[in-house]
Amino acid sequence: MAKKLDRESLYAFLSTGHRTAKIALVKSDGSPVVSPVWFVLDNNELVFNTMSTSLKGRLLKKDPRVSICVEDDTFPYGFATIRGHATLHSLPVSELKQWTTRIAARYVPADRAAEFGERNAVEEELLVRVNIVDFFAFEGVAD
Repeated sequence: MAKKLDRESLYAFLSTGHRTAKIALVKSDGSPVVSPVWFVLDNNELVFNTMSTSLKGRLLKKDPRVSICVEDDTFPYGFATIRGHATLHSLPVSELKQWTTRIAARYVPADRAAEFGERNAVEEELLVRVNIVDFFAFEGVAD
């Protein structure tokens, strides 16, 4: 039987493994856009980075409301659907690099985290923080 996750269990779920987040945004014509991102959890916020000039960056500047899905695609499966508001931060490259390296360390081999952190810490890159306003999450959905 599927188990509904409380907030503490949600944080553990979000912090496990190499799961990517799928960010849903709405374009000005009302059509939806979904984009995968690497992320880390920082207290009650999902943190990721994106270029300020990317579609994702431009849409977040216009409307900070987001819906996010993170899934466990191994049996017996699990997922978390999150609603939140994004705040965009233009940081000095040295400060941004700390975050981009931390995020990369979750997804790439340990000996390459600094390389990816450096690559992603550039002038036009934004650090995005999404506070978790509401969520709906289950694990063991196939049990």
